[in-house]
Amino acid sequence: MAIKFQYNKTALQGLDKQLKVRERALPTLKNKESALRMEVKRAKDKAVELEKDYNRQVGSYEGMARLWGEFDQTLIRIKDVELSSKKIAGVFTPVLEKIIFETNTDNLFNQPVWFSDGMSIIKIIAEVAIEREVFLKKMELLDFARKKTTQKVNLYEKVQIPGFQDAIRKIKRFLEDEDNLSKAAQKIVKDRQEKQRQEEVEV
Repeated sequence: MAIKFQYNKTALQGLDKQLKVRERALPTLKNKESALRMEVKRAKDKAVELEKDYNRQVGSYEGMARLWGEFDQTLIRIKDVELSSKKIAGVFTPVLEKIIFETNTDNLFNQPVWFSDGMSIIKIIAEVAIEREVFLKKMELLDFARKKTTQKVNLYEKVQIPGFQDAIRKIKRFLEDEDNLSKAAQKIVKDRQEKQRQEEVEV
């Protein structure tokens, strides 16, 4: 990234200020990136664990597939899923608070005895599946924030900070050269004036 600047002290001060802002922000950004990376891994591990739990739960009832075909699906449904949010490393992430099930027990008496157990099984499986989805969403949000933070770290570390340092170096060099030329010119003028005075004294 080419930084536009002018060769003067005002530009030098402005660039110096911007460089300091980025140098101060960089360690904080790196800490945030590291924290987000850790939280992404944690959310992913939990989602994988819930996925295994879900598959295990579903797998354990596969032998009852024929019975499930007879199950009255109007007996239970998910009415609502209550979520709250928690801030992790500056990112709002979802937290599962409660799953509200609506049960229709009016005609449960006319149904086979195992239907009430079936309702409990469905609740357990649904809870695991929903919790897994919440952790996947949490992982997605955290990973998006981590990528943005990584981009900013790279921008500061590899582009902007070196760019500002280079621009400051160029301005300082230019100002030093200008100062040296000015001093050299003053010395030439002074020497000339001194020589002129000596010539006038000699005459």
